[in-house]
Amino acid sequence: MRPSQPEHRLSVPLLEREPELAAAARAVDALCGSGASGGLLVYRGESGIGKTALLDAVRRLAADRCTVHAARGGETVTSVPFHVVRQLLQPALAAYDGDELRRLFADRYDITAPALGVTAPSAPLADPQGVRDGLDRLVARLAERHRHQLHQPLVLLVDDAHWVDAESLGWLASFAVGLPALPVLVVLAHRPRAGTDPATALLDRLGEAARLRVTLRALTADATADMVRDALGDETDDAFCREVWSLTGGNPYETVELLAKAQDRMLAPVEASAALLRDLAATSRGSGLVARLERLGTGPTRFAWAAAVLGTDISQSLAAGLAGMTAAEAESCAQRLREARIVTGSDPLEFVHPLIATAIYRSIPPALRTAMHGRAAWAVTRAGLGAAAASRHLLEIHPDDDEEVVAQLREAAREYLALGAPAAARRCLERALQEPPPPEAYALVLYELGCAALFTSPSAAVRYLRSALALPGLTGPRRTDATCRLAQALAHGDQPREAARSVAAEAARTPPGPARTRLEAARFMYEGFQADEEDGPGRSRRLADLADHLPGAGNAERALLSLRAFDAMLRGENAGHVLDLCARSLADGRPARGLSWTDTEWGCETPAVVGVAYAFTDRPDHARALFEEAVRAFEISGWSGAHLAFAHTLLGLAHRRRGALAEAESFLREALRLADRLGTGLPLQWDAVCLLIDTLLARGRTAEARATADHYRFGPPWPGAMVVPDGPCVHGRLLLAEGRTEEAVTELESAGRALERRGRLNPVWAPWACDLARALAPTDPPRAARYAEQARVHAERFGTATALGEALRCAALFARPGEAVHLLDRAVRHLEASPSAYEHALARYDLGLATGSPAELTRAATLATTCGADTLATRALQARDTNPPRE
Repeated sequence: MRPSQPEHRLSVPLLEREPELAAAARAVDALCGSGASGGLLVYRGESGIGKTALLDAVRRLAADRCTVHAARGGETVTSVPFHVVRQLLQPALAAYDGDELRRLFADRYDITAPALGVTAPSAPLADPQGVRDGLDRLVARLAERHRHQLHQPLVLLVDDAHWVDAESLGWLASFAVGLPALPVLVVLAHRPRAGTDPATALLDRLGEAARLRVTLRALTADATADMVRDALGDETDDAFCREVWSLTGGNPYETVELLAKAQDRMLAPVEASAALLRDLAATSRGSGLVARLERLGTGPTRFAWAAAVLGTDISQSLAAGLAGMTAAEAESCAQRLREARIVTGSDPLEFVHPLIATAIYRSIPPALRTAMHGRAAWAVTRAGLGAAAASRHLLEIHPDDDEEVVAQLREAAREYLALGAPAAARRCLERALQEPPPPEAYALVLYELGCAALFTSPSAAVRYLRSALALPGLTGPRRTDATCRLAQALAHGDQPREAARSVAAEAARTPPGPARTRLEAARFMYEGFQADEEDGPGRSRRLADLADHLPGAGNAERALLSLRAFDAMLRGENAGHVLDLCARSLADGRPARGLSWTDTEWGCETPAVVGVAYAFTDRPDHARALFEEAVRAFEISGWSGAHLAFAHTLLGLAHRRRGALAEAESFLREALRLADRLGTGLPLQWDAVCLLIDTLLARGRTAEARATADHYRFGPPWPGAMVVPDGPCVHGRLLLAEGRTEEAVTELESAGRALERRGRLNPVWAPWACDLARALAPTDPPRAARYAEQARVHAERFGTATALGEALRCAALFARPGEAVHLLDRAVRHLEASPSAYEHALARYDLGLATGSPAELTRAATLATTCGADTLATRALQARDTNPPRE
């Protein structure tokens, strides 16, 4: 928003805007009422249609009862991250001293304050989602303080939202969803946008979240006539009024400007003045406006050009320097521009209307405009505003093989990454490549660009990192890191096989040492994460030969032991050996320094696979402790995007394995909420969805499980990366629950063949054999019994109480009644000793049915209720009440 009102003798009236004003008044009343209900109002319309005037009216409506902060987007500053957020919130933060500010930001100070320009970044990277979440919390705290301490709820006005920078607009779009629950009213105005670009999509999201979204229309002929007579007198004739309406199309701003010029020329408001009126209208826009500016003289024109290049919040001293003027000359020119209704304010200056700013900016001869951006970059740098502030001007100049420009753009990119604006960093580095960098730095810029693109476009990151690795200049740790990041980008793009090949090829070229060990560990990881692989058993043997004898003396050894533990768990090797591998991979039961959840060298996958191994070897409490530490670490670091979603998924797994189904569902739904903010089709969504479906089926909510599967398209074709737990097995279980037995048998048989081929024989991770035996029992008992026996063999090899109990429960299906009771009793004993409370409840239920024991069925119902398996509890109680006890 403009810092001061334009010095107009006429202002844009709010004719025919009564519904919009009434809606704003209701919104302010709701905000100031006992419920303090906030929300979002969106006004859209063509340029000059009166959006700014409407926002000014909302400001006046709220001024006496609310704290109002305002911001405005700008055509020339859309590349400046958090530009609008800073306009909105910096004035609110100015009232707090250092200690108060830290308390206001709480544990998000180091993450969020740099984005607002309050402090310098303390880390080289900030998670964009973490910054957005920090802004959410900050505004919520500000709103509560304003409401309770100042008794003035918070109103935020955003004008020209079609020109808001991507980072601010992204935050507004996510923040708007929760506005009704906060004492904050956001009023936003923008021009309509067409197309499928990200800004249009974000504006559409804002419109969908708004309590009111209205498109402003041009004024009618009658309303225009009222404006004309109000300005020029009641004697104005009808023909003159119709001519004004015809020339302006009912656009309020153009009407006001035309009437101001008519007043200046003392034009008689009669039909005979129509020709002169048309001449005046031609000077109000486009080339006519430029001609009017030029008539003011060379000085004001030069100064207006400088102001247009600088954009919004224009520093008069910077504009003077850019125009080559003294301070006195600049003030004289600014005054003439104010009198001509071209600019308003003093320092900073603003253009009276974006139409004027656009027309003047585009009127600058292209070569001169480019040169002025170059001079502006150096002026900003000399003023000590930093490389990031200069970068928006450097983006506009022509490449000229200038090493200093490359250095500034690289520095700006580092600043933007530290603020949580990777897209802005990427723009700077892509422009640096065009300069181009000197040969010795070219690969480094590509590497930096690939790292920045990882946040926004894994496919682009792959392209840049491959190019960097193909050139000379990338050596030592940077080359290793570039290779690992390339593999990470490929894996994010569901190409784990290509990820494994990339690190394997680099490992083959790397001499023995820590770098090679890191690459080999990454190779084993990405090979193991594949849903299918050419020689899974061979890879497992190589990993066992490499890792089984290691004591875990250093981080390289611990990383290999982590992967070996995970692989041994998947293979269903002896659980005691798996647990020993897990213990050796940790330091006193926790990830070692350098292998922590937020470590960027080895990645969070290293402690994650240890926790998953624990979860499936009857140590879910060990897993839960690791995963709770992950949540804390990610929250403290501000990593609230994919990392935090992943941690919640893992916590859901730990609770599912111990039979706490309600807690598991809660964590998994939160994981999906966090993941859904990042897009669709992400690998971590598959894991959360798979576990949520499995949990819902355990709770007996088959319809919800199906709805979840359909919403996320869970089912074949499966992704290239494995799903936790095995996706086809869970999908087969869903089909069985729906009574689609034939389809389930086909799915489970296919899953079993794939898992056997890879040597993944853990019957808890992938319980396909038991489920298949149950599906085939009514129609093909001999075949079903063979699958049950296969499950028993694998369970005895693995040796956990859960695996043994489940295998015995399945075997009871094919035994004589007396033997079945014996098998079920053994299953209950095993599962009672396990942490798997839900499977224990199932065994109790089966035993109660087999024996007709009301006491056993009551115990099954009680245990099922504790687990959150409500449907199983109901079935157990019904069986107890409808079947008489056996003698």
